[in-house]
Amino acid sequence: MTVDRRIVDLYNEYVHTALPRRAFLERLAKIAGGTAAALAVLPVLEPNYAYAQQVKPDDKRIKGEHLEFGGPQGPVKAYVARPKAGKRDKMAGVLVIHENRGLNEHIEDVARRVALAGYLALAPDGLSVAGGAPKDQEAARDLFAKTDGARIAADVLSGVQWLAADASSNGKLGVVGFCYGGGLALRAAVETVGVDAAVCFYGRQLSADDTKRLKVPVLLNYAGDDERVNAGIAEFRAALDANKVPYSLNMYPGTQHGFHNDSSAARYDETAAKLAWSRTIEFFDTYLKK
Repeated sequence: MTVDRRIVDLYNEYVHTALPRRAFLERLAKIAGGTAAALAVLPVLEPNYAYAQQVKPDDKRIKGEHLEFGGPQGPVKAYVARPKAGKRDKMAGVLVIHENRGLNEHIEDVARRVALAGYLALAPDGLSVAGGAPKDQEAARDLFAKTDGARIAADVLSGVQWLAADASSNGKLGVVGFCYGGGLALRAAVETVGVDAAVCFYGRQLSADDTKRLKVPVLLNYAGDDERVNAGIAEFRAALDANKVPYSLNMYPGTQHGFHNDSSAARYDETAAKLAWSRTIEFFDTYLKK
């Protein structure tokens, strides 16, 4: 769906900063041409998890469930999905890392997509320490901002150890993340033992010093129109080249930040999302299955 670029930029500002909802709606009305027009466009901006669901929770091909596991400082809530059909050999695991609002239905759906591709998928909730991610997007955003960032990251990354210890694990492990999770996926490849491949969707790049420590292949998916995130690409790419890190960097022209998130129709780009996801699964197949 085509939406005025200024509206999408405003929405991205709203979900990534402390912009209050009232101020967001006032600015939206000015761009859209009035309150009625703003209210009309709002449904295509904000998450619609039911509309975006690609794999039903009761899909017979997989088994999905909520659980808690022991994190470094306490219990971590998570969603796990695994292939269900028939007896199979042990499989590789994939850690799925959410955006800056904690675990939600969209990320659970992504975990099910990973499971359909033949992987054990775990999606931890970084807001477990705060009681879990609220369903309200603004409340989740604000809670995320108020919660200790180091604790969030440590809890999420402890999912690597959970995956490695699962009885169905074959010892191979990948990480995929989106926005905040994209940056953390790259950090996981540097800071966590056992990660064999990492995929970043429009997330913060590693510093030059951290890139020196990067020893596993990475796949990078960036939106074409995402100035805030893309500002760091050139420096990151130079560091990847200098350190001879295997990587694939893919730009999707004309897309906005969050183009893979199909719960927000205004930002979602179906063609780019499907291509980026096919590249993601092919990447994991290459480094985790072959």
